[in-house]
Amino acid sequence: MAAFEGLSEKLNATFRRLRGKGRLTEEDVRAGMREVRLALLEADVSYKVVKDFVARLTERCVGSDVLESLTPGQQVVKLVNEELTALMGGTGARLTMASKPPTVVMMVGLQGAGKTTNGAKLAGLYHRQFGKRPLLVACDVYRPAAIRQLQVVGEQLQIPVFEMGQGDPVKIAEESIRYARDHGYDMVFLDTAGRLHIDEALMDELKAIKRAVTPTEILLVVDAMTGQDAVNAASAFDEALGIDGVLLTKLDGDARGGAALSIRAATGKPIKFVGTGEKLDMIELFHPDRMASRILGMGDMLSFIEKAERQYDEKQAAKLEEKLRKNRFTLTDYLEQMEQLQGMGDLSQLAGMLPGGMAKGFDASQIDTRQFARNKAIIQSMTPQERENPRILNASRKRRIAAGCGLEVVDVNRLLKSFEMLQQLTKSLSRGRMPDLGGMMGNRNSALRSFGRKKRWK
Repeated sequence: MAAFEGLSEKLNATFRRLRGKGRLTEEDVRAGMREVRLALLEADVSYKVVKDFVARLTERCVGSDVLESLTPGQQVVKLVNEELTALMGGTGARLTMASKPPTVVMMVGLQGAGKTTNGAKLAGLYHRQFGKRPLLVACDVYRPAAIRQLQVVGEQLQIPVFEMGQGDPVKIAEESIRYARDHGYDMVFLDTAGRLHIDEALMDELKAIKRAVTPTEILLVVDAMTGQDAVNAASAFDEALGIDGVLLTKLDGDARGGAALSIRAATGKPIKFVGTGEKLDMIELFHPDRMASRILGMGDMLSFIEKAERQYDEKQAAKLEEKLRKNRFTLTDYLEQMEQLQGMGDLSQLAGMLPGGMAKGFDASQIDTRQFARNKAIIQSMTPQERENPRILNASRKRRIAAGCGLEVVDVNRLLKSFEMLQQLTKSLSRGRMPDLGGMMGNRNSALRSFGRKKRWK
């Protein structure tokens, strides 16, 4: 995640130096801890949190377990991982569900934190992954176009929006709960008003809504890019309202990440969800252990696998396996696999979930998503017969395909070359032989590069 890139690089540089030493002395450990301290402060983690964190870590690291270990550098990384996980809450916290529906989630926060959009994203997440029937409620009656904004994202996510115009927010909240009970909605998300800063009028209104509807959860939305201001806002809202958790937005932005590491320690309240991008499906449950692994360059394979599983079609996979076994992999199958990979989300974010070594091989900066679109356009310009049997593609057919998708014949040839190499790979595997992967991957026009690598176009 972009929010942790700087911190991740600095910590890993420190660990490389420690791993380079066969044995560690107490002075080595303390020098390493000084670098960890500086890295955390530069990431905008609050001074008190850093001071306590480094003190605990130093105490553990100078113990005999590290200094007498055969792999002391790895032991330090392990302890940092454990302490980072504990700092962010230890285990993932979830929304509390009401014993009798609907579960009422009151979304609060300052203006500009992304409350309206992320409240809708959260409703979409519970609808998609947990089969809930959510209702969005427009309680922000002050901000121009706030109601329309909620309706637009609701339409895109196919989630209904309850609104009563510019009326009394407390009355709107009460009526929405009645409406949800009458129409079978099991979750209600109240999009409340925000302000540019915390004031008495804002808090009085939020307290009135809380008294009227007794929400199951009060979830604070804070912008990770505001750094320590996010921690201050969390403390102020918690003191006035008693929040149950935090939804941290814009972790994909150019932030320093300190908010994620400070909020739990500063407020005692867990981060429950993180917004990871602008698209409406870019919201995730927050897992402290997985986030710690990402920060330390160990990747997040569990989240990667979960994303893959959500795109995984068992019947399609069985068909593909049969085709691979019989060496009948076609351009139609190739197109389907590209679409499944795209469906997993932003490729640079997927790369960030891979452990260090794998992530280097999957260099996000080298992936050109436009190449997916070009390959798709080329294949869709072919006839069904041509997709099933590319060997019939002579010069005139290639010219017709190129003209049909607005590209050049060289682009068609490039795709066919990569597909041919992929077929050779599947043929070798189907015969139980290990193919020459080095030769294939080292080739400048290999299947992987054609699949989605950036090229210089003439």
